[in-house]
Amino acid sequence: MELACSSCSSLRFSSHQYNAASRYRKLSASPSCNAASSYRKLSASPSCNAASSYRKLSASPSCNAANLVLKFSNNKKTLLYRNYYRNTPIQACSQVGTTGSDPVLDKFSQFKDAFWRFLRPHTIRGTALGSLSLVTRALIENPNLIKWSLVLKAFSGLIALICGNGYIVGINQIYDIGIDKVNKPYLPIAAGDLSVQAAWFLVLLFAVAGLLIVGMNFGPFITSLFCLGLFLGTIYSVPPFRLKRFAVIAFLIIATVRGFLLNYGVYYATRAALGLSFEWSLPVAFITTFVTLFALVIAITKDLPDVEGDRKFQISTLATKLGVRNIAFLGSGLLLTNYIGAVVAAIYMPQAFRSSLMIPVHVILALCLVFQAWLLERANYTKEAISGYYRFIWNLFYAEYIIFPFI
Repeated sequence: MELACSSCSSLRFSSHQYNAASRYRKLSASPSCNAASSYRKLSASPSCNAASSYRKLSASPSCNAANLVLKFSNNKKTLLYRNYYRNTPIQACSQVGTTGSDPVLDKFSQFKDAFWRFLRPHTIRGTALGSLSLVTRALIENPNLIKWSLVLKAFSGLIALICGNGYIVGINQIYDIGIDKVNKPYLPIAAGDLSVQAAWFLVLLFAVAGLLIVGMNFGPFITSLFCLGLFLGTIYSVPPFRLKRFAVIAFLIIATVRGFLLNYGVYYATRAALGLSFEWSLPVAFITTFVTLFALVIAITKDLPDVEGDRKFQISTLATKLGVRNIAFLGSGLLLTNYIGAVVAAIYMPQAFRSSLMIPVHVILALCLVFQAWLLERANYTKEAISGYYRFIWNLFYAEYIIFPFI
């Protein structure tokens, strides 16, 4: 519903500096210079050619080739070159001079990159790990019922979950274009790499494909749970509801979809496929509770890197109201409570959990969390540090699903 690069960075230079942009202006101003001659002159120069110009620009930590902004500090004029390396004569000449390049393959590669960013890979990893972890746990609890026909069914269920995930994060991007241009300019719609029409086609395809897969394989109850997830994802993003504007409701939606619905639905479907009626086990009740609270923390902390855009577009979040530092402390505190609860559960219910694994692993993860929070405080809550902290929380989320089948 909710990692990446800046889509717009700046390169400042004075009138005494010589760089690729001034070279481009000189080349463009010459009436006798075209793209091919530009390329030949640059290639003939011992100090500069197209490749070295591109390498110098790429090597600069403050320059992003995908969206270059050249600012003149003298007169405060701004010259914006969109998609620099695709539009300049240097790049055009290099494309002409390259043999064996296929425009169809290039377009496919660009679409594949945009499509992958559109899916928000970090959310897919959470969905995939969660479903695989719950299925594995159900099979470990009933090893005598394992059969190969379940593999295909489990795979189809995973595809349906990824489709549902794609619909939710996709429709959120469609209605958040303005905000994403500030907060997440690398996302494909905000970056101009994917049209709104193509995005609508993809989200509708995800919704229909997911519903068909679930309806044909998992029965009416799981289909209703899947529809509930799609509905909550829709009212989270789409006007006139757009419940993401209201912090508490937004947190509850994310925690419900990513926490309770995913874990309960996958475990229920797996037991049904095994021919068993649904029955809570202590480990599954633990992971559902643990991950639901964890998803709440993700919902709270996901707004930390987005404070600038949320304030600009009047999106009310706890981060905009209480401040980044306070929300980081709140999220870390809730996660520590989660880890303490896991240790206590292992101590008081040794018959349900492997205490020798569950206790030390959660103690180590808690210490890693404390260390990451300390690093964030030490960095004085810069945007880069906040993004690193948020990525680390997702890594902790993945880690919990990885160890779950074995505790």
